Order: sequence, then structure tokens, then C-alpha cells
Amino acid sequence: MLKVTIGLFCFFIFITSSSAGEPITPLPQTLTDIDWKKAKVGKTLFFDPMLSSDRSVSCASCHDLTDAGGADNRIVSLGVAEMQGNIQSPTVLNSRYNFKQFWNGRVDTLLEQASGPIHNPVEMGLDAPKVEKRLNSNQYYKRLFYDLSHQERITFEMVLDAIVEFEKALVTPNSRFDQYLRGEIALSDLEKNGYQHFKRLGCITCHNGINIGGNSFQKMGLINPYTHDETYPDLYATTKKSRHKNVFKVPTLRNIALTAPYFHDGSAETLKKAIKTMSHHNLGYVHSDAEIDSISAFLQALTGETPTIMKE
Repeated sequence: MLKVTIGLFCFFIFITSSSAGEPITPLPQTLTDIDWKKAKVGKTLFFDPMLSSDRSVSCASCHDLTDAGGADNRIVSLGVAEMQGNIQSPTVLNSRYNFKQFWNGRVDTLLEQASGPIHNPVEMGLDAPKVEKRLNSNQYYKRLFYDLSHQERITFEMVLDAIVEFEKALVTPNSRFDQYLRGEIALSDLEKNGYQHFKRLGCITCHNGINIGGNSFQKMGLINPYTHDETYPDLYATTKKSRHKNVFKVPTLRNIALTAPYFHDGSAETLKKAIKTMSHHNLGYVHSDAEIDSISAFLQALTGETPTIMKE
């Protein structure tokens, strides 16, 4: 009875979203709201380990923009003194489209998020005065910021502002699926079947919109329980309401083929395992191998182009 009810609900979602148009929106092909000069300064800062207490890690250490889709291919990232983090690093790509930041959504904006890792004693371990002291004693950064703002002194707020401007530019347009949505190409039969399964089974209920996620909270283990481990900061860690245990911000599925391992705990090593696990815990459904293959093909079609700012 439960599975029938869920199936009818998902069918309703599928019908209503289809009648109103596709429930997924393409990313913009060009960005018109970026201060590119400021974003380039932010890019320099993002890759600079000077922002960590022992100068061993940078923002890019946990958000690999080269090989890991803006995430980390380790279960948890390593911070200063090789201390282990407490949750899998989410991708920074397209993060401007998330309705909240961090897995448990504890802040609303990228500006609020950007200071968190720098201050965190396990991640980068540097406070604002020390950041300012280091950068103001560095002639290269003094020139960069003076050229940018004509200010003699670099403030921590200016540092965060530049990093956020860079992160806003980390948009990955023109995935195969975006091109399909714009009517430019046809999907393969396997990709098309995967997308239909994705919608029919109800995955689209949480993974929709421009970021194919990132716009709501959901419980991991909605149908079949998922072990709660307080090691991983979920919404409960913020609210202390028992119903928020194992509730996390729904992750984006854009570039998902690049961001293994999956989930907050990094427990799924492969995309196909992640599909199987989520289907069991959140849909109460067991996929056939053919369905998993097709959904995997659809998800791989969500890999976009390298952000323009990373090509410079």
C-alpha cells in the first residue's frame, strides 16, 4: 500500500510538471552579473594556501575544480595538520543556485559560507585579523586589491567578496541535457529512458529546477531508514528537533558523474551504487539493472562545460 501511494504521488508530480513544461531549467550560457576583474582576484585567493594557518591547504584542496567536479574524491577532506573533516565536501560548482549553503543549510548565502572554512580550526584555521595581516604584508596582493578597489588596506570583507565573486562565476553550462532542453540535440535512447525513469519514479520531486537540487531539504531514509550518525552535521545539529535527523539539503545533480564518492558520508563509491541506495531508502523501490544503466546515462548527460573563468 505504501509503495502504491508513493507511486501515485510520483506519477502526479510527473504529470503536473510535464504539463507545465520540463521541471529542470538549463543553466545560462553566459553570465552578465559577474565582476570579472574581482572574480579573477577571488580565483587567486581560492587556490592560495596562504589562507590556511599552516599554509598547507587552500579552498581548492577540498573543492577540486580540475578532476572532482568541484568536490573532493576523498570521503572527508583533510584540513590543516591533516586533520579530518566531518562530512563529504559538496561541489562548489553552480553553488550560487543553492537556496542555502552547507549540507545542513546553516547559512543562506555564499558570503556567509565563504568565511566558515577559513575560520574552522579543522579546515583552514585562520581568523580575520591574521588573514588581513598576511595579505597586507604581501605586495602582490596589495597591488591586486589596490588595482581592484583603490584601497590601501585589504580587509577580510574584501577577501570574502572576491572569493564569492569567483564562486558565482563557477557555472557549468551546455551539458548535453541543457542542450536537449533548448531543443539543440536529441538524447540517446538510453539517456531518454533514464530521464523518463527519473521522472516517473519520483526522483524529480527533489531534484528539479536550475540546479537539479539544492532548493530544498530532504530526509535521507524517507521510506527505509538510514542509520543516523551524529558525526555528520545534519539539520538536527542546528535545530535539535528529532524529526530533522538525517535531513540534509538536497544536493545538486549537475556534474554528478564527476563527484564520487556520494552522499554526506561518502558511502557510495560509484554513481550506480548511489542510484540503488537512494532508490531503496527514499523511494522504497528496487531498480532493475537496465533501469540503473539508463538513469546513470541520464545523470552523465548532466556534466557541463568548464566554467569560463577556469579557462583563463
